[in-house]
Amino acid sequence: MSGISGLSPVATYILDEKDEAKAATTYAKTDATVSNYVTSFENDASTITSASALMKNYKALAVVLGAYGLSSIQGETALVKDLLTQDPTSSTSVAAKSGNATWLKFAKAFAAWNETSSSASSTSSSTPFSDPTELESTVSSYEMSQYETSLESSDSTTGTVSGVGYALYFSRVMSGSMTLNDIMSDSKLLKVVETVSGFNPTEFGALDYDEQKRLLTKSVDLSDFSSSEKIQQYAERYLGMLQITPQTVTKTNTVLSLYGSDGSTDPALSLFGLSSGSTSLVSQLFG
Repeated sequence: MSGISGLSPVATYILDEKDEAKAATTYAKTDATVSNYVTSFENDASTITSASALMKNYKALAVVLGAYGLSSIQGETALVKDLLTQDPTSSTSVAAKSGNATWLKFAKAFAAWNETSSSASSTSSSTPFSDPTELESTVSSYEMSQYETSLESSDSTTGTVSGVGYALYFSRVMSGSMTLNDIMSDSKLLKVVETVSGFNPTEFGALDYDEQKRLLTKSVDLSDFSSSEKIQQYAERYLGMLQITPQTVTKTNTVLSLYGSDGSTDPALSLFGLSSGSTSLVSQLFG
C-alpha cells in the first residue's frame, strides 16, 4: 500500500488532504505506468481534436476517464462514445437519462464534440485540450485518482483496505450541493456514506435501489456536507469506522453497478423491466 509508512490511516489522510495534488504528483513521478501515461497524453493532447481521436488513443483515454473517476468504463466503447458525442442538455442523451452526475459532468466537459454541433469524427475549433489550464487540471485529476487507487491496495497480511483513497476522493468530490441521488450514482461516495451509516457495503449492495435509497434517506443528513470542514470530519468518521469494522477488497464496479447489476442474472434488473441476455444492458437502459 502506498502512503507514508508508520502513520495511521487517519493521520495519512489528514496529511495528504492538506495538499493532495502535491502528494499525487510525487507519486506519479515514481509510478512507471502513471508517468508514462501522463507523458504520452501531454505529448498527444494537441492532436486530439475529436471524440474518435481520443477513443483511438488508449493512454490518452485512460488519463481522461481517470480524471473524471470513470476508469471502469474504458472498455464500454459504445457508452464512452455516447457520453463524448451526445448533447448532454438533451433529455434523450445517455448522460441525462442515466441520472449519473459523474457521467453528466464528463459529457458537459466534452460538449464541443457532441453530435448536434459536430460529427464524432470531425474536428472542433474549440477542444477540451486547447486550454493549457484545462490540460493541467486533467493531468492533476488523473494523478490524484491514481494516487487514491494506490492507497486502496489491500494489506498483504489481513486483506483489508485502509480507506484513505476513498476518504481523499470523498473530500475532493463531495459538495454541499449534492443530493442523495448524486451520492448514490457515485460508487465511491456511496461506499463512504453507507459505511458511516453503519451498513456493510457488500450486504447493502445486494439490496435493490429503492430499498437502498429508503435506508439512506433515514440515515444520511445532507447538512453533514454543508462545508469543507464537515466533509473532512465525515471522511475521518469513515476511516474510524474501518478501524472498528475492517473491509476487504471488493469487486471493481462496472458501468451498471449503480443499478445493482454487473450484467449477470440479477433480480435488480426487474426494477427496469429488463433481463440479462445478449442485448446490451446499457442499450436496454438508455437506448
